[in-house]
Order: sequence, then C-alpha cells, then structure tokens
Amino acid sequence: MSEDGFLVVCPGDLVVVEDGRAFAKTLSASDWWLGRIIHVVTGPRDVKVNSLFQIADIDTGVVRSVNADLVKGKLRSD
Repeated sequence: MSEDGFLVVCPGDLVVVEDGRAFAKTLSASDWWLGRIIHVVTGPRDVKVNSLFQIADIDTGVVRSVNADLVKGKLRSD
C-alpha cells in the first residue's frame, strides 16, 4: 500500500483478487483468486490512482477487467 491507502501495483505483479460476485459476509476459498496484472488503467482525475486492472487468472489464463478495490493484496513483483 502507498501512504494514501491505495494499493500500488504495476504490470507483472501477482495479486490476490476478491471475487466481485461474492455477497456473503464470510469469504471462502472460492471467493478469491490469484492473477497477474497485465494492464493498469488510471483514474481520470488523478493519474496516480489506479481505477481498473486487466488481470490474467493464473489458474485458467482468462483475462478479466477488475475494479481496483477488488485487488486485496500484492504477493510478489517481477
């Protein structure tokens, strides 16, 4: 995390993503997934704030567009 509370990630980073379809208050193993950041889209008002990511799911290879608030942590940078 950066000093302003936003997660700082860049292409190539391995991240933990919360499944946006999960509505339960308790998370299970199927409510999150691991992916590699492919592309970062910054916010229109502040280019230092990430708003969307394109992330490749490391289990399936499927590329997903993900809101930045669903990325819960960075595991590793390449």
